[in-house]
Amino acid sequence: MTKVKETMKAVGLYKYLPIDHQESLIDVELEKPVPTGKDLLVKVQAISVNPVDYKVRSPKDRVESVPKVLGWDVAGVVEQVGPDVTLFKPGDEVYYAGSITRPGGNSEFHLVDERIVGKKPSTLDFAQAAALPLTTITAWESLYDRLGVSKNQADNTGKTILIIGAAGGVGSIATQLSKYSGLTVIGTASRPESADWVKGLGADHVINHFEAFLPQLKAVGIEQVDYILCLNSTEKHWANMAEAIAPQGKICSIVETDELLNLTLLKNKSVTFVWELMFTRSTYQTPDMIEQHKLLDEVARLVDEGVIRTTTSETLTPINAANLRKAHALLETGRTVGKVVLEGF
Repeated sequence: MTKVKETMKAVGLYKYLPIDHQESLIDVELEKPVPTGKDLLVKVQAISVNPVDYKVRSPKDRVESVPKVLGWDVAGVVEQVGPDVTLFKPGDEVYYAGSITRPGGNSEFHLVDERIVGKKPSTLDFAQAAALPLTTITAWESLYDRLGVSKNQADNTGKTILIIGAAGGVGSIATQLSKYSGLTVIGTASRPESADWVKGLGADHVINHFEAFLPQLKAVGIEQVDYILCLNSTEKHWANMAEAIAPQGKICSIVETDELLNLTLLKNKSVTFVWELMFTRSTYQTPDMIEQHKLLDEVARLVDEGVIRTTTSETLTPINAANLRKAHALLETGRTVGKVVLEGF
């Protein structure tokens, strides 16, 4: 007797279309996957959207033969585990961002390598937890792995960080982690509501990213900054960053650019420039992949201790194509504060 294959609901795409097109994201039925190796099969409870979602979905001349599923922020419950899994068991509540090289999490069930998964913060519900993984990994790796910020508060006394785009998803976490690490935090924001959000997360000062940085920094008594984390338009802020960074300072950006950057602007100050992409470890299966599991567990502890708070700003329900199109459209405005989350199939 032939076993009937189980199916699941998902949201995917065949064509890469503008978000106002009804077929840009569609509801589909897919075969329910089976975990092998180090994979967990997770029953998805909530998801969140990030700029990577609409960048992957952006219009292009390509048609998929099977639905492409997006989504790189998940909170859910482990349903089954592969034979090589050692970190989790069925019933565990988890949160993670997943891998850009595999199907995303906008589906009822999702496969993910256990080495990039963390235990969900116990004090958060699934929607609140789903807002965290991608932005948390990006902020953590930017600060501690790329910029080399010490986790010891005493080491950071008198040191400053400028976070460009501090009100967004990554900026909201980076602001909190920077403050927790003992840095003086200057965040950029351009509207009263985003400035209030950044101050509420612990920023010591807020400046406007549409104006020259250095005069604004000097106005609050800061001559230069030790670290810069750029979360918005690398090329647009390049000259401003080169001017504001301290000699031997470090700049990290997460935003790709199509324009050439004049690295010579950094030479006389011996400034370090480094990129951050949180998918690097999973894409290249680096030997230290498990560091994402460890950092997600550490952040869960900080959340449960009240040090870090979730950055959910809007929750839509249920998880379906119509609501995901709405979420993508919101993100594409570039004016969202915090994270947009979807909950429940």
